[in-house]
Amino acid sequence: MTIQLTTEQVWQAIQKELFAVIGMVTAHQEARTVGVVYVVRDHKLYIGTGTDTWITRHIAANPHVSVTIPIAKHIPLLPWVKIPAATITFSGVARVLEAAETPTELLRAVFRGLADDEQFLADSCLIEVTPVKEFITYGVGIPLMQMRYPEKARGRAPADFPTPELER
Repeated sequence: MTIQLTTEQVWQAIQKELFAVIGMVTAHQEARTVGVVYVVRDHKLYIGTGTDTWITRHIAANPHVSVTIPIAKHIPLLPWVKIPAATITFSGVARVLEAAETPTELLRAVFRGLADDEQFLADSCLIEVTPVKEFITYGVGIPLMQMRYPEKARGRAPADFPTPELER
């Protein structure tokens, strides 16, 4: 039985984290993943990167991505007991935003103190990821001991946004 989570429950969990793994496809149709740090605004993830990085080039060529957010789990007072991370996974559509065209508040949230460095911003951009269809979760919104039972730990919730119509 899959847990029916609300979209808001999933977004609350996403906002508590800051690290994700984003998967994309290269121009040669090879799968690639990279760990990223993100901020959330208006139910979208924003990732800061350089304008010449391979993640920027791959996403500009193919905006379809997958995102997995691991959520560390542990037993209080028993840190040596290994617990698998809970996860939130979703498909998304990404787009590259030039720093010059991005609101200052968002640049400060992503780049912090570097947001006032004009040379840094000239070589930087943001990647905006919009979730589509649904969130697939494991271990979100359940007691730690129930994570041992996959049928109790799996969950789903609708994403807020309809699937954007994109040309393939």
